[in-house]
Amino acid sequence: MSDDKTKKRVLVTGASKGIGRAIAVRVAREGYPVTVHYGGDAAGAETTAATIREAGGQADVVGFDVANREKTKAALDASVAAKGAFWGVVVNAGIARDNTFAAIEGGDWDAVMRTNLDGFYNTLHPLILPMVRARAGGRIIAMSSVSGVIGNRGQVNYSAAKAGIIGAAKALAVELASRNITVNAVAPGMIDTDMTKDAPMEEVLKMIPMKRVGTVEDVAGIVAFLLSPEAGYITRQVIGVNGGLA
Repeated sequence: MSDDKTKKRVLVTGASKGIGRAIAVRVAREGYPVTVHYGGDAAGAETTAATIREAGGQADVVGFDVANREKTKAALDASVAAKGAFWGVVVNAGIARDNTFAAIEGGDWDAVMRTNLDGFYNTLHPLILPMVRARAGGRIIAMSSVSGVIGNRGQVNYSAAKAGIIGAAKALAVELASRNITVNAVAPGMIDTDMTKDAPMEEVLKMIPMKRVGTVEDVAGIVAFLLSPEAGYITRQVIGVNGGLA
């Protein structure tokens, strides 16, 4: 495959809003065709895709629950059969069910693990062999969190899942390096999204050396870089976007 970005499809999961939407829009702006994934918010995904198209980019939309292995595989198999292998995958879809450990219900533990950590396997497993067989290299970027690096009170389930993503990404990077497929994790800190709107911001800002929360564009910029030719020798890394929090 040539260096023509228009032939390098990129899947962004959880792109209906927030960080995922910002990533999808930024990646499309760089010239890559983007597949916008949603779990439940189809309207949000269509808005993301419309934003991309209005700016002259290419976008299609696909919906499935990343926690459901069979449906995820079926949807991705169909996409690959119709349009060819993905060159890039941004594993971004995730949820939080925060509580102190003693108060975490089993269902909340399972939901976070199945979406955030199992979702890594469920999304990537159907896509790896087609990517390898395409012999065009590739990029895989898994969204972790500062919580997965340093742990966070009230997020034992979320921290465990996000730490697991780091371990999985590092191991997968070793397996795919000889295929010229890079695998990295991005670990955002406190980013201004719906997920953080109820955080005790005054207390949070005391812990951040830069004394501000991050923006979704801060995260999207790192992802765009990791997709770029300049990042071709960067793999097995965890890149924090956290204002010095960790």
